[in-house]
Amino acid sequence: MNFSKLYLSILFFFLSFHVIFAQYTDVINSNKPGFSESPYSVGTGVYQFESSIFLRNTSIEPTFSTPQSFGFDLLFRTSFLLEKLELNAQVTYQKDKVAFKNIFTSHYFTTGFSRMTIGAKYLVYQQAYEDKSKEVRSWKRRNAFDKKRLIPSVAVYLGMNTDFVNEIHQTGNITPKVGILLQHNLTRDFNIITNLFYDNIGSDFAEYSYIITATQNFSDRWSAFFENQTVFQEYQNNTNLGVGLAYLYSRNLQFNTSGRFLFEGAAQGFYASVGISYRINRHEDSYTELDDSGSELKDTPISRYNKQQNNFFSRIFSIFKKKEKGNSRPKRSRKTTSSKKNGGISGLFGKKKSKKKKKETEIEKLEREIKELEEEMKKENKKKKKNDTN
Repeated sequence: MNFSKLYLSILFFFLSFHVIFAQYTDVINSNKPGFSESPYSVGTGVYQFESSIFLRNTSIEPTFSTPQSFGFDLLFRTSFLLEKLELNAQVTYQKDKVAFKNIFTSHYFTTGFSRMTIGAKYLVYQQAYEDKSKEVRSWKRRNAFDKKRLIPSVAVYLGMNTDFVNEIHQTGNITPKVGILLQHNLTRDFNIITNLFYDNIGSDFAEYSYIITATQNFSDRWSAFFENQTVFQEYQNNTNLGVGLAYLYSRNLQFNTSGRFLFEGAAQGFYASVGISYRINRHEDSYTELDDSGSELKDTPISRYNKQQNNFFSRIFSIFKKKEKGNSRPKRSRKTTSSKKNGGISGLFGKKKSKKKKKETEIEKLEREIKELEEEMKKENKKKKKNDTN
């Protein structure tokens, strides 16, 4: 079976959906320091980097084992096609201690990539909740639990594990990875994420795993999590229990740290990490114009602007336009100044040089069209008043 064709066909299937819910948030939404993934994407125009430095240490078990690893993990996330579709890539570079224990114990060190995975996730269903802040008549209703919060938001994941990694981490071929991502927002400050994965499909190292992460926000800056991950392999099961803290330094920057207890077959040990998550925010919001009754107005300057922004092909070509603008450097030019001013007949009848008009941006064009629309509405209101007086 050609997994690359299957991957491309499913990715194209995701692209055929229409955008309904926005995934963008005002502050960075990072998966770190946990191992689980949220079903929500980062939002269009966002380029997010989630990194961590980690140390893993376990006991040496017969016969071959990898008791120690020290490395760097990087996850890149973006969403420039659809709000509900995220494209991501994860790479891990580490130094491993490989041990052999029989009558005597020996070891050696090896360095290289342990993971190079590219993937995509698509939000299939997003649960909506009641806004109880507007409930002013009943204290009981305002503080009652919303049963809709028991229904999770759901996303599907599809990835490909490349085999361009260190020899001790190779599976023999490029292997696919599929998963289901769930998130229950039980309150505004407490949520539970559940991931189910089937990894290294079609190889001798195929494995099933689940991750359950509970996150509590203590304030706008601080949050903590507890996580349980179990991987089911052919010869042994690996489990880790972890806790961690995250600190939101700014809207686009987060620091985090975590610690874990490891139970890998007969081996036991610990895992520790510190990390930084940062995003480049180029997101642009869409606008909706409403009439006096609250219904959406169609065929207005704002609706035309939204259609242009949400167009599939315009998003693709906008990437190349941004690159052209970023790479173009202003050219230096010397101004030629004449000592004599134009006078006489040439000064009176000579053609004046026309100043170049600045190219109007989309937002300026939108503002100008809105002002023109407001002026037309004012004129219509004046005509109505004159007709009423007559």
